Amino acid sequence: MQNSVPQSVTVAIYDQNYHLRGIDPQHIEALSQLVDSKMRAVSSQGATVDSLRVAVLAALNIADELMELRERHRELLDSLDHAETANRHRAHSLASMLDEALRDEYRVAV
Repeated sequence: MQNSVPQSVTVAIYDQNYHLRGIDPQHIEALSQLVDSKMRAVSSQGATVDSLRVAVLAALNIADELMELRERHRELLDSLDHAETANRHRAHSLASMLDEALRDEYRVAV
């Protein structure tokens, strides 16, 4: 079981150290690495050296990825709902066919 007491962790993001606290230091480090890599990717594509501007552009990239994933998640949930509805209809149809076949079998046996 994970420790529920916040722990301190120091991370480096875009050559700046941040002292953070959280329940899962490894998760904080992974998030920090993601932000650092996004900031470096943005920085390498542009001429800006303003770290605030780089951070905002990186945040926009991360937000775009999040929105795409949310949309894909919604589409998958919709797809599952449709499949579940179709499966219910099919199960109902099969159950009705089985009931009819059993009734016919019962009539023949009697």
